Amino acid sequence: MKTFKEILENRHAYAKDWKARTGGKVLGFYDTYFPEEVAYAAGLLPLRLLASHCEDALTDRLMYGNCYCTRDIFNQFMLGRYDYVDGLVSIESCQWWYNAFDTTLIEFPELWSHYLFTTDYVDARTSKDAVFSELKIFVKRLEEWIGKTVTDEALDNAIDVYNKNRALLRQLYQLRRFDRTAVLGSEVMEIMLANQVMDKAEANVMLESLLPELEARAPQEDGVRLMLIGSETYDAKLEKLVESLGANIVTDELDNGTAYILNDVIPMKNRLMAIGLRYLGKPHSALKDNVWRRRPEHIYQLYEDFQADGVIIAKQIYCHPHGSDMYAVWKLLRERNIPYHTFERDTTLPYEETKLGVEALISMIKPGMTRLHGWSK
Repeated sequence: MKTFKEILENRHAYAKDWKARTGGKVLGFYDTYFPEEVAYAAGLLPLRLLASHCEDALTDRLMYGNCYCTRDIFNQFMLGRYDYVDGLVSIESCQWWYNAFDTTLIEFPELWSHYLFTTDYVDARTSKDAVFSELKIFVKRLEEWIGKTVTDEALDNAIDVYNKNRALLRQLYQLRRFDRTAVLGSEVMEIMLANQVMDKAEANVMLESLLPELEARAPQEDGVRLMLIGSETYDAKLEKLVESLGANIVTDELDNGTAYILNDVIPMKNRLMAIGLRYLGKPHSALKDNVWRRRPEHIYQLYEDFQADGVIIAKQIYCHPHGSDMYAVWKLLRERNIPYHTFERDTTLPYEETKLGVEALISMIKPGMTRLHGWSK
């Protein structure tokens, strides 16, 4: 557990060490719809670019109006934090991610780059063919960059490594379904985020060692069980705040949380099509859930599966996809009498006001429930 936390906190040092050990290149990406298996098969380290909170005197004049997450990632490039990144990939995502990608390339034109189209309407009949076509182009460009062929064997290995990684992380989440869970939400989030900046084969070894230790932990006293939904997160500060108030986040519906791990690549002879179908079939993000509105029901199913007692919705300021999607989530929660608290944040956590809101949510939940004996009247 401690090692994952250290890797997350020192992720730049981890990537530099990986380059020194392997002689490979680091490919930065912004969104979890990016098909990492393809880059991994090319011998690259697919690195999820994570926001932090750096002193910023630049982005107002270069990226005015962007969300704070994308501005902070660009700011880290300007400050030299990401000086080890060799290339960047942007996919069809929100306008802020693309603006961060475009602005970074203006300032750092030496970076190898590629724009990978992934259809917004993932349920369309033509979506799978469009994504397959885009992946073929992506592979060709990668081969030109690295100077070697991306083989079927390499793709098979990448698919196996990533499927195993997702399966291990799902086991980690399943431990939180237990009553009196011994696994904290902050611990899981730190593992999830560290996992997204690591070589997945190395992460798998660490997870295989860690999971038996977590299963052997003594159960804790059960408290209020909460679910976290909303914009992507980049640290575990909110989870730790919740835990300090005697509650625990037992599951989430975040792009870099459960949506990152809930489905696998089903092996097929056409490897690129198999990878493309996996990303089209993953739980829809707020941006991609734009026709049938499947996300609210998915949220409710997770809520029921993990026996949560209430919901926290943490939206990043200026996050248009979640701002547009929020009405459908609120509607479902209200119709099913699920207690919830919504707030906005940037790359920092407004601690006192967030604490006050979460305390109010917990106080509203407590009189009506006991985990072992069901709901009281």
